[in-house]
Amino acid sequence: MEKTAELACPQCGEVVYAGEGYCEACGQRLGGATPPEPARTCTGCGATSIDAEGYCERCGLRQPAARDHLELELPGVNGHPLAVGASDRGKRYSRNEDALALSAHPTGVAAVVCDGVGSSPRPHEASRAAADTAAAELASRLAAGEDAESATRAAIHRAAEAVTALAASEHEAPSCTYVSAVTTPKSVTVGWIGDSRVYWLPSPDPDADPDATRVDLPAADPVEVDTADLNATAPDTADLTALTAPAQLTEDDSWAAYMVAQGALTEQEAEAHPNAHVITGWLGADAGRIRPNVRTYSFGGPGTVLVCSDGLWNYLPRADALAATTDDAVGDPARDPLGTARALVRHALDAGGRDNITVAVIPVTLTGTEQP
Repeated sequence: MEKTAELACPQCGEVVYAGEGYCEACGQRLGGATPPEPARTCTGCGATSIDAEGYCERCGLRQPAARDHLELELPGVNGHPLAVGASDRGKRYSRNEDALALSAHPTGVAAVVCDGVGSSPRPHEASRAAADTAAAELASRLAAGEDAESATRAAIHRAAEAVTALAASEHEAPSCTYVSAVTTPKSVTVGWIGDSRVYWLPSPDPDADPDATRVDLPAADPVEVDTADLNATAPDTADLTALTAPAQLTEDDSWAAYMVAQGALTEQEAEAHPNAHVITGWLGADAGRIRPNVRTYSFGGPGTVLVCSDGLWNYLPRADALAATTDDAVGDPARDPLGTARALVRHALDAGGRDNITVAVIPVTLTGTEQP
């Protein structure tokens, strides 16, 4: 690419080029004027009067939106992607209120998934703002050498600020969930607010014990984070829980999870309750003080980190069932991440597609996801 103007990144000062969305050096999102979008034409009657919600004002037909179904790929060497993502509107809702963002850093990948809270105004704007802001913050801090846990906490706080800025008032506050995964050659750091999840799916081992299909991991305690905490010392991977079997790496901020943790209900009783999926944590002006959940795990072998919204995991909540589904669909998800993402979205659609569906797939090899 030839340099067309003397432009500099406002964050790090590195030379950038016209039309680029992010600084390649630090991940900063780049602003600037964009050309006006061409007038949309109704796919049914050909009229150009399309309202803000995407409906033709002449015939009433809803027009396809870019977020109805999308796929993202973070390219790697030799044509094998570092990560992929897929998102679909599903069958019930008129728009996709999930958002997905992927970014590379010097030693791995960061993936962010946010799910707009449907009972809040403009949830699709909340999820988009949170995902984009967090991905850029993670890329910038990780490129600067910050450890994954402190970068994740900072990204959650920046995402919360971005969503809060959308609110007209505390009573008209767009909101969303948040979950991210940051991989390095040896570990994955997860951070979350709400009920979007991260799973670990080990690559199939023909010599493995078929009964060893689930591991119970210790719960992550929410931590109240001050600015000084953002530069905490990185954890020693030798002291971390090693991932060997399929596992859910996050704990939902939800009514059901709270009742189970308190011993008031069994997992089955809580999940059957009408309040099961009421979330107890979210990003938004009405969320109160943000208490990020952050935890790091070491890899016990090759496999796949999977980040998703509840539109997927509602149909496959158990890690072992999720692993079995991906194994049946593609074999080893780490060898076919795009096929895995597509198969899981299709599974959720075939099962009913009652919600927006979003999944990010990060393959992990024996040597990790280090960039060349």
